Amino acid sequence: MSRPPALLLVGHGTRDAAGAAAFRSFVDQLGAKSADLAVGGGFIELSPPPLADSVAALVEAGERRFAAVPLVLVSAGHAKGDIPAALAREEQRHPGTSYAYGRPLGPHPKLLTVLERRIDEALAGADRADTTVLLVGRGSTDPDANAEVYKVARLLWEGRGYAGVETAFVSLAEPSVPAGLDRCLRLGARSVVVLPYFLFTGVLPDRVREQAAAWAAGQPGLDVRNAEVIGPEPELAELVLERYRETVEGDLRMNCDTCVYRVKLPGFEDRVGRPQQPHHHPDDPSHSHGPHDHDPHDGHGSHDHGSHDHGGGHHAHAH
Repeated sequence: MSRPPALLLVGHGTRDAAGAAAFRSFVDQLGAKSADLAVGGGFIELSPPPLADSVAALVEAGERRFAAVPLVLVSAGHAKGDIPAALAREEQRHPGTSYAYGRPLGPHPKLLTVLERRIDEALAGADRADTTVLLVGRGSTDPDANAEVYKVARLLWEGRGYAGVETAFVSLAEPSVPAGLDRCLRLGARSVVVLPYFLFTGVLPDRVREQAAAWAAGQPGLDVRNAEVIGPEPELAELVLERYRETVEGDLRMNCDTCVYRVKLPGFEDRVGRPQQPHHHPDDPSHSHGPHDHDPHDGHGSHDHGSHDHGGGHHAHAH
């Protein structure tokens, strides 16, 4: 029986040391639980190790086939362009290697289960029926990515008995966290749980908490609580392995109906067919860093320069 492809986890990167450490710890934990599977992980920018180092180590250990799973929640610029470009570059660097590319993690019932748990922890026994949840995503200039966060909010609302689930973003998109809280107040919320839609801690989840606290200080009559990020829960590990199996089997379908790189959406017509290019990592300076659509504080913003692959492989198409 041939050796299974190595599992390659690809993260974006963060300037927050704890967030980067959480990613590395998750990769190590997943590797320890998967004794029959080679597991590695790296970042496309900002944090060590760069993806190039992780791939090089796996190649040195004898791996030639890789199934890459993007450790991101929505299909924004990272998943659609940056990561496929990085994988294409690694294939050029290591002749004889091959890469299959998986899809982002959310939305998925396993993630919804963890989000529900985070809300319950914040409620600490308080009534769900009196609670409005404000789900806060990272935010993107990709409308499809922002729409995915709204889908998660609706799925979270269904059948769980909350008074409502509203949506906001912490960067690059509206409504902002304060605007989202204003909306909850106008809708008659008695208590609000601010729920960050992030995998691990970082600059932007911290900003969500700070903005919510600043807003709540001006509304002493409203109970505003902050939930924790998703974190390295067992469900996350199970979901990554599920995405790995999908990738190996090759039956993957990305959403193309509202993709700005394929479809002319109002205000985004110039992005159709825009070519992808590799991302910059400070520890991998062999290529140039083009203009990106960053949140200047963290590098967690969405990039909108890449087209993406709509099948199981990693190569993008210039639509």
